[in-house]
Amino acid sequence: MTVQGVRWTADQVLALAPDTASRRAGSGLGSAGPWSGTGSSGEGAVWGLCEGSGSTPYRTVVDLADDSGPAYRCSCPSRTLPCKHALGLLLLWAGDEGAVPQGEAPEWAGRWIGDRRGRAERGKGAAPSSGPSSGPADPEAARRRAERRAGRVTAGASELERRLADLLRGGLAATERSGYGLWEETAARMVDAQAQGLAARVRELGAIPGTGPGWPSRLLEECALLHLLDQGWLRRERLPEGLAATVRSRVGLPAPADGPPVRDRWLVLAQYDTADARLTTRRIWLYGTRSRRTSLLLSYGAAGRAPEPSLPVGLVLDAELSAHPGAGQVRAALGERFAPPAPTTERPPGTTTTLATSRYGDALRDDPWLDSVPVTLDRVVPVPDGDSWQLADADGDAALPLVAAARSRPGLWRLVALSGGAPVKVFGECGHRGFAPLAAWPEGPGEVVPLC
Repeated sequence: MTVQGVRWTADQVLALAPDTASRRAGSGLGSAGPWSGTGSSGEGAVWGLCEGSGSTPYRTVVDLADDSGPAYRCSCPSRTLPCKHALGLLLLWAGDEGAVPQGEAPEWAGRWIGDRRGRAERGKGAAPSSGPSSGPADPEAARRRAERRAGRVTAGASELERRLADLLRGGLAATERSGYGLWEETAARMVDAQAQGLAARVRELGAIPGTGPGWPSRLLEECALLHLLDQGWLRRERLPEGLAATVRSRVGLPAPADGPPVRDRWLVLAQYDTADARLTTRRIWLYGTRSRRTSLLLSYGAAGRAPEPSLPVGLVLDAELSAHPGAGQVRAALGERFAPPAPTTERPPGTTTTLATSRYGDALRDDPWLDSVPVTLDRVVPVPDGDSWQLADADGDAALPLVAAARSRPGLWRLVALSGGAPVKVFGECGHRGFAPLAAWPEGPGEVVPLC
């Protein structure tokens, strides 16, 4: 059985796992041994019974035909979604067509699938609310709240300017002795000022002192960028609207996605999570096959919890995206979906390493605080460069260094093995620290290989 005519790969299934432990446990259930009563339907449902520690097997069912992504139901006590049984069932389905034959769903699976699809259909047909809750109850009150917050951010930016001046007056060498407490206290002041973006950048400054040769130069560069952002906020009325919107976003003021919806077939190029003690951030890179636009979906979850949505690499999504305001911004919001995500063999067009760096330089004019831009490199070869690696153009003499963090990631060795010395197509993020590879395709026919 296949959904949308193409079977999922094991990598696409494991990308749904909310954490490493679930991924490992699900992999252990991806064989036929513990399963019975498995089956699938041509409408995108998979079900089965999995032996557990009790006398009654766990009932597991997955609906792959939901427009918002896979939905799961399992009778096990786990609160994690998807649980290890759902992952194992999908791995079994993806890897062994004979182990999950097509058939009619049993009563327990069919009832759940029918109920949830019925609710989804009723939700689509519901008329939008026209009551008081459909818009702000008091626009004037909302305007006053926005003005009060802007005033607090201005006070915070002014205080941060004074602290940066004191830091430079005292000398950067002293920051290595003062410890992280100085930075955390300053970040806390920015949080009080409701300037979360400034707080995040202050915390990044605190991580630089003592990090190896040249750290004072790196700290000075980041201080200069933070000073530029402060000044941009304090003089935002004089900026072009696009740049002013970028400054507001970088400072930490939320802005809704107000761009016109763009419907396209969006290729899922990469999905990865970053986490700190407070928050888990998910980044999903999409490429529109008709609009030729690369967009970023950002979502957040409380620390230790996986954000939504989950869109494994190698899928294509028929949906609308709306852009967030700001000059050169690529962040977008996911709108209406017109079909479930489906596997695809399509690839984005690529460019050279020279044009990739030029693209990053052009983007800095619109957003000086931009760490990187999304780029697909065509016909590049991963080659060692001393203690590091670089991607060299197969048809030229230019190359891009990989970011230092790539050396410690398993994705680097996946990339090297995929290439084997031959050219490959690589998608990633290109910035001042180098190139971070996120996905790759072989030169000839073949599926995408996630690298993150």
